[in-house]
Amino acid sequence: MKRGVLVLLAAACIAVAGVGAWFASGWYGGAAVDKDTAFIVPSGATLTSVAGELEDQGLIGSAQAFLLRAKILGSGDPVKAGEFLLPAGSSPATILDTLQHGEVIRRMVTVPEGMPSIMVHERLMAEPLLTGEVPVPAEGTILPDSYDFERGEARTAVLGRMQRAMSDFLAAEWPKRDAGIPVKTVNEALSLAAIVEKETGVPGERRMVAGLYSNRLKVGMRLQADPTIIYPITKGKPLGRRIRRSEIDAVNGYNTYSMDGLPRGPITNPGRESILAVLHPADTKALYMVADGSGGHAFAASLSAHNDNVVKWRAIRRQRGEID
Repeated sequence: MKRGVLVLLAAACIAVAGVGAWFASGWYGGAAVDKDTAFIVPSGATLTSVAGELEDQGLIGSAQAFLLRAKILGSGDPVKAGEFLLPAGSSPATILDTLQHGEVIRRMVTVPEGMPSIMVHERLMAEPLLTGEVPVPAEGTILPDSYDFERGEARTAVLGRMQRAMSDFLAAEWPKRDAGIPVKTVNEALSLAAIVEKETGVPGERRMVAGLYSNRLKVGMRLQADPTIIYPITKGKPLGRRIRRSEIDAVNGYNTYSMDGLPRGPITNPGRESILAVLHPADTKALYMVADGSGGHAFAASLSAHNDNVVKWRAIRRQRGEID
């Protein structure tokens, strides 16, 4: 009789162990995730609603079994909102851990240096994973950079980060500006930095271009920057043709050929280096510049030296067949 009891106890232990092994294998064994899969946890979602969605998407076999095993074998931490990557072959245990402690998938939207606000608006509106409407931001309020975002995030939230980045950068750098620079306010600095951004694509020239325009402001010369002619016409988009005489003569708040001083505001969103160039311009006597044929500019302190540089530039263009 004692022997029979021992047999029964052994059988019961084996049965319990078998059930335990089955229960654990259903948690730690591979789930139905047959390929890397993005899964979204909405804001305010509960583990119960997430389990139902996992079942609906075929990523687990049973929501009820998942919840039971999660209660006994899983962490009690809440699931996080966001989009998560579930790797192929993930177990239910891995799925829960990912949704509780994993990194949210973040995507990037990039604003290049010198992108005008109307094009920033178009880029944000064209991003299908963002939501909601967003206005065209004020020119010069966005710091060019790459910004991460989550699927389903509001466009206004992303724009807010872009604008805070510019505000924070200016708050840090404006107090460090050189003494004696001609810009007296942050808006003036942005307005000049936007011109510098548009006038040269050579990073090493930025401080020199800023020095040249700073000199013009100090002596009362008109800036005569072509991009300020274009801005009222296209809001900063490429003109796609040569500037007309009537546009050079046009009187408005931006055209620095027909007005003294700086335009009424920035003509684009300048990058960090162009802003820093205005705050710390090169120590130069240059007042004139013209293209030098290599992508940069030749600078001159006198009109006669500038005219010599213009002759050289025209010779280069003639050699290229651009003019007769």
